[in-house]
Amino acid sequence: MLKQLYIKNFALIDTLDMEFFPGFSVITGETGAGKSIILGAINLLLGQRADSRLIKKGADKCVIEAHFDLSRYDMKAFFDENDIEYDANDTILRRELLASGKSRAFINDTPTSLAITRKLGEQLIDIHSQHQNLMLGNEDFQLKVLDIMAQNAILLEEYHSAYDKLQKARNNVAEAKREMQKAIENEEFYRFQLNELQAANLQHGMQEQLEAEQEKLNHVEDIKGTLYQVDVMLNGNGERSLVDDIREAARTLAGISNVYPEAAGMVERMEDCHIELKDIAQEVGASMDGIEIDPERQKQVNESLDMIYSLEQKHHTDSVDRLIEKRDELEQKILNIDNGDERLKELEQKLSEANANCKEVAGRLTATRRKAATTVERGMKDRLVPLGIPKVRFSISIEPREFQRDGCDAVAFLFSANSSSDMMPISQVASGGEIARVMLSLKAMISNAVKLPTIIFDEIDTGVSGKIAEKMALIMQEMAQSERQVISITHLPQIAARGTTHYKVYKEETENGTESTMTRLNDEQRVNEIAQMLSGSDITDAAKHNAKDLLGA
Repeated sequence: MLKQLYIKNFALIDTLDMEFFPGFSVITGETGAGKSIILGAINLLLGQRADSRLIKKGADKCVIEAHFDLSRYDMKAFFDENDIEYDANDTILRRELLASGKSRAFINDTPTSLAITRKLGEQLIDIHSQHQNLMLGNEDFQLKVLDIMAQNAILLEEYHSAYDKLQKARNNVAEAKREMQKAIENEEFYRFQLNELQAANLQHGMQEQLEAEQEKLNHVEDIKGTLYQVDVMLNGNGERSLVDDIREAARTLAGISNVYPEAAGMVERMEDCHIELKDIAQEVGASMDGIEIDPERQKQVNESLDMIYSLEQKHHTDSVDRLIEKRDELEQKILNIDNGDERLKELEQKLSEANANCKEVAGRLTATRRKAATTVERGMKDRLVPLGIPKVRFSISIEPREFQRDGCDAVAFLFSANSSSDMMPISQVASGGEIARVMLSLKAMISNAVKLPTIIFDEIDTGVSGKIAEKMALIMQEMAQSERQVISITHLPQIAARGTTHYKVYKEETENGTESTMTRLNDEQRVNEIAQMLSGSDITDAAKHNAKDLLGA
C-alpha cells in the first residue's frame, strides 16, 4: 500500500509531500491542474524512461520518493533474490533525475537497475490510464486477462519451455535440410577437393621438414666443400694435423709437470680437448661421406613443396595444419551426405516429439482458458447489468490456431449492449462509456485474482455520469475493501463523494511562477469541492445541499 509520496522539482511541482491511506481515495481537480503530472511522477518512480526536460526549470535534479507498507503481502523473496534489504513496514522507492540526463533508482537506499525497479513496481501499483481502454480490443491483453483469471503463471512457463524446444527442433530440421541440399549440390566439388587433399598424404610438420631439406639440398656443394676443409684442418692431409699438435703439446707440458706443478692442470685440459677434437674430426668425416648431390631427391622435395604451396593458395591458408583441418571438414561433409537421410530422420523424430509435447501443454492451457472464460463471462454480466447495460451480452470466443509464443488460442471478446444486435468484437461496437464500464468490471475481477497492493484509476469514468457513475464508485469501493488501496482520479462528483479520503490538485501562482500542488480536503472543503463539480465555478446553496446528500449517501 502506498503510504507517502514525495515529489521535488518535477515539471510544475516545486515540493509535494502527501500521505495516503488504506481504502478508497479520490483525486479531483480542474483539467490541467496537474493530475497527469503526479501520475507521470509515479510512473517515473516505477521505472518509466526518464526525460531531463521534466526537471523543474532552474533545478539541478528532481527527486520522486514513495513509501510502501508491504506487511500484508508476501514479497520478501523478491528482495532476497535481488540482494536488497527488506522492510515490510516501510519499503522506499526513490528515483532521481539529473539535469545532465542521467537518472538513478533506489530501493531501500540500494542502487538498482530500472529493470529491477520496474519489476517491483509492477507488483506494487497498477495504473489504469485512459489509453489502456484501447487495449480492450487487443488479443494479447485479452489472453492476459484469461491467464490471470486462470492463474496460469506456472503452466505458461511450462508452455514457453515446450514452445522454445519446438522452435529449436524446427530450426534444426530446417538447417539440416538446407545443409543437405547445399551439400548435395556441391558433392562432386567436395569429393574432388577431398581426393586432392588425401592424395597429398599431409602430415603435421611436413612443410617445415621439407623446407629444411630443400635448403640443405640447394647448398649441398657448399656444405660438402666446407666439411672437406675442416676435415683437412683437423685430420691433416698426409701431414701433421691439429689433433696431432694438441696431443703433442700435452706430452710436452707433461715433461715439466714434476718441476712445474701448474702444468699438470693444463695437461689434463689439453687431453680433454684432444678427445673432443678427435670426436669432432670423426663426425666431420662421417658427415662429409654422407653428403651427396642427389638431383632426384631434390626434384621430389621441390615437387612436394610446390604441391603444398598450391593447395595452400587454393584453400586460402598458409599452413599444412589448416589443410588437414580442411580435409577433415570435407570428410565430415561427405559423411553427412552419405548419412544425411538417417540424420534428418533423427531430427524429424525429435521435432515430432517436441510438437506432441507442445500440443499437450497447449491443450491444458486451452482448457484452463475456457474454464476461466466461463467465469469471466458470468462475472461480466453480473457487473455490467447494474452498471446500466441491462441487455448486455458478453462472450469470449476461443478458436484454435497455429502454435504461438502465448499458446494456440485465438481469443476475441465479443460484446452486444442489446438483444437485437449480433455480438461482435468489443472494440468495434462498444461506446466509450461502455468500454470504461467493461474495463472497470475486468479490473475488479482481476484484482480478486491478483493480490496487488494499490490500483490507480485515471478517469476510468469517461463517458458515464449520474447513477452509473455511482455504481462504478461502489465497485471501486468494494475493491478497496479486500486489503487493497484504490485511488481514482475523477471528474464526477458521484465518484468523488464515495472516497474515504479526498485529495485536490490545483495550480497556484507563486513568486517562482505557476506551480501545481495537492492537498487533502477536510469535510467542509469536500462539500465545496463536490458542490463545485456539480454546479461549476459558482457554488450555489442547492449545489452544497446536493453535495452533502452525496457525501451522506
